[in-house]
Amino acid sequence: MTDNLPYYSATELVSALKNGELSAVEALETLVSRSESRNSEINVVVSTDVDRARARAATIDEARAAGHDVGPLGGLPMTVKDSLMTEGLRTTSGAPELSDYVPDRDAAVVARLKAAGAVIWGKTNLPIYAGDVQSYNEVFGTSNNPWDVTRSVGGSSGGSAGALAAGFTPLEVGSDIGGSIRNPAGMCGVVGHKPSYGIISAKGQIPGPPGTLTQADIAVVGPMARTVEDCQLGLDLLAGADDWHQTAWTLDLPPARRRGADGLRVAVWANDAHCPVDPEIEAAINAVGAQLEAAGAVVDADARPEGFDFAKADRTFTHLLGGALSGAWSPIEIESMAARVANGEAPAGDLGIEAATQRHRGWLTNNERRLQMRARWREFFDQWDVVLAPISPTVAIPHDHSSPLSQREILVAGQATPYLSQTKWMGLFGVVYLPATAVPIATHSSGLPIGVQVVGPYLEDRTCLAAASAIEAITGGTQRPPGW
Repeated sequence: MTDNLPYYSATELVSALKNGELSAVEALETLVSRSESRNSEINVVVSTDVDRARARAATIDEARAAGHDVGPLGGLPMTVKDSLMTEGLRTTSGAPELSDYVPDRDAAVVARLKAAGAVIWGKTNLPIYAGDVQSYNEVFGTSNNPWDVTRSVGGSSGGSAGALAAGFTPLEVGSDIGGSIRNPAGMCGVVGHKPSYGIISAKGQIPGPPGTLTQADIAVVGPMARTVEDCQLGLDLLAGADDWHQTAWTLDLPPARRRGADGLRVAVWANDAHCPVDPEIEAAINAVGAQLEAAGAVVDADARPEGFDFAKADRTFTHLLGGALSGAWSPIEIESMAARVANGEAPAGDLGIEAATQRHRGWLTNNERRLQMRARWREFFDQWDVVLAPISPTVAIPHDHSSPLSQREILVAGQATPYLSQTKWMGLFGVVYLPATAVPIATHSSGLPIGVQVVGPYLEDRTCLAAASAIEAITGGTQRPPGW
């Protein structure tokens, strides 16, 4: 069994553990051994806590043998993104100034996983402070894509996606403000769920600095896996009231509107002049729409929210993202940038710099625009269950660490395109707090995976996941990268 274990789903492993086919120690040792033998090729696991993980796994095995409750995960070995605080295990968020930081407490989601019986043995790579759609930093270096080591794993949860694709872990937890769950899931051919804003606590996420209590606007934490079923498992474990609200609030997400393709109402938005995508990606998304229609779904390639404009939505996203990330710059830096902007200069630098200098009045205006868009989407989802849309304009990109980030370019069907166009399709839905499941659907002529976003109504995460499951059944879902 251990020969095939690296590509067992989390659900399959939990069942094997529960039924006594496998011990928690055996499961842990198999995944750790695989990482130790193959991680040097892709550099996705960056810190480990194997000795304590072994002790925890042994304790869980002993408790199970004695008939005690060991939680719904019951000894499942896994890794988590290095932006999430882990008690006793180094957490750097890719920042040199945090290279030796060892938290004395867990992030909220890590605590929930441990309470459910997870054995967390390692941390996975990301860009510094999760601020890029590639995963590299001065502390740990560059993560490579298992599908092609000359390509990026995406970001910012790139190490998470790469570890899943390589069979190092069955379940992961990533974070997403500009697509940081969905982008790497698409680049590595795995599944990731960006939940509705506010239903999973991000307390203990870095950035901001360790100890920050604010949940940044747009930013969420969510599950990543190789199957939609496992992302559903992760959502069930992680979603709920945070410690500010748990005294009085509970969360009861509604069931999926439909199971399977039959009767599913699907809007397909496979391309847009504001952010053109690779023709093969457009064709793959349209093909999935046609397959769903053949299976009984109602599909429309022209349905859009009334009066909706992608370009205007993108501008709103850019401004609200800049507001959410503006704490990355000091007040002196902000004032200096504001003066240059006032003189007509275009700011160049890291993610969010374009709108980092806006006044609070500007933020309020953009927040009202967001609320107006949310109202349009709510009306739209009275008629439609989900939207299928690209994750990124292209498949996994070649490594590019040139500076400044905002001046990089990518190639989309041979055409030079601004680097941050990679965030536009994800920001379109993230800025309005909608849930979205990224699921693989095809293989590009380059040999790299193609994914799709399955977007649903606010707080109807289970509808996204059910539709993604129907797509997974049609397309075959996650595939092993060649050689893995």
